[in-house]
Amino acid sequence: MNKNTNEWVWWKHGVIYEIFPKSFYDSNADGTGDIQGIILKLDYLSSLGIDAIWLTPIYESPMFDFGYDVSNYREIDPVFGTLNDFKTLLVEANKRNIRIIMDMVLNHTSHLHSWFLESKSSLDNPKRDWYIWKEGVKNKPPNNWLSSWGGSAWEKDETTGYYYFHSCMKEQPDLNWRNKEVIEAVFDEVRYWLDLGVDGFRLDVINWIIKDKHLRNNPSYSRLLNIQRHLFDRNRKGAHRIARKFRLLLDEYEDRMAVGEVFSFPPGNPKLSASYLGKGDELNLAFDFSLMYRTWSASSFYKCIKKWYKLVADKGWPSIVLSSHDYPRSIGRYAVLNKTDRFKRAKVAAFLQLTLKGTPFIYYGEEIGMTNVFMKPSEISDPLGKKFWPIYKGRQPARAPMQWTSEKNGGFTSAADTWMKMNADYKKINVESQLPNDKSLLNLYKDLIEIRKNTPALYSGEFEAVKKGKSGVLAYYRLHYYSDNVFVALNFTSTIKTISVKNTDNWKVLLSTHRNKEEITTINELKLAPYEASVFIKI
Repeated sequence: MNKNTNEWVWWKHGVIYEIFPKSFYDSNADGTGDIQGIILKLDYLSSLGIDAIWLTPIYESPMFDFGYDVSNYREIDPVFGTLNDFKTLLVEANKRNIRIIMDMVLNHTSHLHSWFLESKSSLDNPKRDWYIWKEGVKNKPPNNWLSSWGGSAWEKDETTGYYYFHSCMKEQPDLNWRNKEVIEAVFDEVRYWLDLGVDGFRLDVINWIIKDKHLRNNPSYSRLLNIQRHLFDRNRKGAHRIARKFRLLLDEYEDRMAVGEVFSFPPGNPKLSASYLGKGDELNLAFDFSLMYRTWSASSFYKCIKKWYKLVADKGWPSIVLSSHDYPRSIGRYAVLNKTDRFKRAKVAAFLQLTLKGTPFIYYGEEIGMTNVFMKPSEISDPLGKKFWPIYKGRQPARAPMQWTSEKNGGFTSAADTWMKMNADYKKINVESQLPNDKSLLNLYKDLIEIRKNTPALYSGEFEAVKKGKSGVLAYYRLHYYSDNVFVALNFTSTIKTISVKNTDNWKVLLSTHRNKEEITTINELKLAPYEASVFIKI
């Protein structure tokens, strides 16, 4: 199997790259990234070897939550450009065999969306039932449901005196997905983008879209701390019905996909995530965040991987995600107490993500080792960060502008200022400085993606564990039914490790942090250097 055969499925076998558009590249010197900026960097993305781009929301929005509060699903927000810019992006990306995935926010809209403005206008408005309204009880919210942003999830609207429900901010009222008109209306918005040529969608908090019909109170974990189990406002069975309907819509088009954000708190919930694959009739992919919730440990990583694979089983295909726009970057999480070794660990993590079974999602800047930016309270614009600092510093530390060069503002913009603070390390960590260095993290990513594309066992083979992390080493086979098998060895530690494998075959090095390519060796007694990551192919 190779990319040129009919067996290649882009969303299964390819590599997907997430872009937070405000921070990728500024083309018009206003300090904010835009669609034209992405177009200008398509050759870079093509040289990296990725197969698809996932864009966080670029729809028209008042930007209370960085675009996750959509006021018009069919328009591009002027901060990013125009609809014609987006059409150009589709054309130019297609020329480079790069697919485009949009972020579709199904759970809620902006409070300024025309649907909500109509809905709130009167009790008998035709769109009244498009959102979740309920009369209060003795001038208090209808029930005890809490918002993910803290406080009651109900907001009283003075126009009619009723409360509306919002899982997130009060500026993000939840749609009523029990209403058939809502399903039809949102699906029409989806069709609009599919007809334009969009290849797929990432579905925001897909497991939140159905709420309990009777609006029953959630059980409390702690009344004192105001913490509750979200039993009736999340993870309802009806969400699977919507996922199946969404899949039927996608399948009306050729070669399209959907990946779901199935939100869960630490330590993660792979069973819940896997459930959204259904019997192969729901989403194509679903995110499991278990690996993002783990500290640097080969054994804990293995346990997550084993459980994820077991739960996905024959239902579908796994995804592998280590970083995203809502979480601290992996290079910071995996080296909290050991910053000296962070780039060594970043290389091991890259090998892991790109050699496991499943679709890898790379977050922009991971390929150069971008770190989480330190921000003072006065520098934060993320409403979550403002509200909960210093207990929670918000999402912005992982959303800093891309570091292209060592020039002012990292080559991200020619404007005097950037929309948010640049990371102070951009003069050392940037694309330009890493390109000519064969040993750089960037070139390692390029090499890993290339061997993955050219090695059927890596992009579609089965996973068989050999060393399960107890000694700090994770080792596994990737087995393919008609192509050469692959062996991967990852040393998560800063010490030399020797592993014994019951195998007397000869193996050739495909790629390694420490060994020469094409080197021939056996793996029955394999000595691994500190933080060595190596991929071997059977000969």
